[in-house]
Amino acid sequence: MTTSIHVTALDSVVNVNSLFTLAVFIGLAWNPYDPSNTLVDPNSRCAPTSKIAEDLIKFHVYSFSSFLFSSLIALAIKQAIKLAKPHTFNIHVTFRGSEFLEHVDVNKTLLRVGMVVSGAGSVAGCVFLMLALVNVVQIKVGTLACGSGHAFAAVVPLVILVPLALLIYVCVGLYAFTR
Repeated sequence: MTTSIHVTALDSVVNVNSLFTLAVFIGLAWNPYDPSNTLVDPNSRCAPTSKIAEDLIKFHVYSFSSFLFSSLIALAIKQAIKLAKPHTFNIHVTFRGSEFLEHVDVNKTLLRVGMVVSGAGSVAGCVFLMLALVNVVQIKVGTLACGSGHAFAAVVPLVILVPLALLIYVCVGLYAFTR
């Protein structure tokens, strides 16, 4: 089993989670109760309720927790791989030069379970971040319940493209485990 591929995949998970965690922090720093942060008249029937602002904060916290969980699991697996005793060194020559690839004995089942759990945390974080963004849209341009066309125009692509990307991510991840 080539563990360098797994380490690279785990690095990628941590890097992407870090970017999303930054987005969550920026979102948490924003004050949804600031009247200058909305395009909706506060007296309008499309004005967001305090429940939408509460959900915004909850989904940001859930998203942050999921990304942090995923990153910590990925880092723990990566550390376990690096701490494992190598049993062979193979030289792999590429056209840019040579590099040493280290192969270690790892428990394949635990490695796969850890990577699936880390991936599931990333997927959950993306879902919660998407739900937080839906609430941001409702606060900025009007609630979906009142039929705001601007809100639907912003939310519909979000709820189509993000789940589609997550489906592709999950399918490719599952495909990688079967090979």
